Amino acid sequence: MKKDFQKWHDKKTLINESEKRPGFHEREVWWCALGVNEGFEQDGGGKDFLWPVAVFRKFNNEIFWGIPLTQTKKDTAFYFQFHIFQFDTDGKEPKKIPSTAILSQMRLIDASRLSHKLGDIVNADFKTLKKKFKALLP
Repeated sequence: MKKDFQKWHDKKTLINESEKRPGFHEREVWWCALGVNEGFEQDGGGKDFLWPVAVFRKFNNEIFWGIPLTQTKKDTAFYFQFHIFQFDTDGKEPKKIPSTAILSQMRLIDASRLSHKLGDIVNADFKTLKKKFKALLP
């Protein structure tokens, strides 16, 4: 499959020129403009090159470590399965969305790439996610 790097470059230029950096916190899941990347690195999709990303570690209001997510279930050390909780403003029960964190794809992300919030990871799952990531470190 041929990748459209030029289209992504044009979009990335617009993102770079924007001063918008939404407020975000650890444990949140956001749609993020990951773009078009090399080889097996996770790409974004659609016209805005968006992909869901978990905010793993916030360093300041501008940058964070993000972990791309997928709906593909894999049971290895490099993946962690959990549910995203999507809360509605009408006070109903939160929607549970099954998801899998691709731990091997963690990367530093600028907050200007964030589009809109998708949901949250509950504390217990986030603690387990941290443990699984730490277990990958040498």
